[in-house]
Amino acid sequence: MTLEINDILLSSYALALISGYLLGSLPFGLILTRLAGQGDLRKVGSGNIGATNVLRTGNKPLALATLILDGGKGALAVLLATLIFQEPTLLYYAGGGAFLGHLYPIFLKFRGGKGVATFLGTLLAISWPLGLGCCLTWFLITLIFRISSLSALMAAVMAPIYSFYIFDNSGLAIFTGMLCIMIFIRHRDNIKRLISGTEPKIGKKSG
Repeated sequence: MTLEINDILLSSYALALISGYLLGSLPFGLILTRLAGQGDLRKVGSGNIGATNVLRTGNKPLALATLILDGGKGALAVLLATLIFQEPTLLYYAGGGAFLGHLYPIFLKFRGGKGVATFLGTLLAISWPLGLGCCLTWFLITLIFRISSLSALMAAVMAPIYSFYIFDNSGLAIFTGMLCIMIFIRHRDNIKRLISGTEPKIGKKSG
C-alpha cells in the first residue's frame, strides 16, 4: 500500500514538472513577433526571446503582450497544479518546470530566455504578496536606474529574502533561492556589462 502511494506521488511530481516545463517552453516572444511580421526575434538586439528584446523592435504593445504571456505561463502552470493536485509541494515543481521551460525550451533546441517574467508570474501564483513585492522591487529599480537586467537581478535577490524574513517560509525561500541562482547564471553577460558600466538602458536598441 505504501509503495503504491509513493508511486502515485512520484507520478504526480513528474506530471507537474513535465507539464509545467512544456507550458514554459512556449516562446511567446518569438511567436508574437513572427505573427506581427517582425521576423526572427533571435536576430534582433540581444537575441533573447523575452519582452525586453521584443521592445527593441520598437513595438511596445507586442513587448507588453510578451511580458504578460511569459508571466502568465508560469502562473498558469501553478494554478493548474493547484486545481489538479492536493500536495502544496507540487506547486513548486509546476512553477519550477515552467521557469526551466522558458530558460531551456524544447521547441527551440533548449535556447531560451532569461526567465524573469516567468519567475514573477510563478511567484504571483504561489504567493501573491511575495510576487507583488518582487514586482514592486523590479518596478522601483527600473524607475530609478532604467536598466532591465539590474531590476531583474534585484527582484530575484529579494525573493528569498522576502520569503524567509517577511513571510517566514523557509521552503519558499529555498525555492526562490534556486530560481534566483538560475537567473544570475542566465544574466552573466549582463552582470559583466553592469560592472563595466556598458549595460544599455531601457529603450536603447543595442545590447
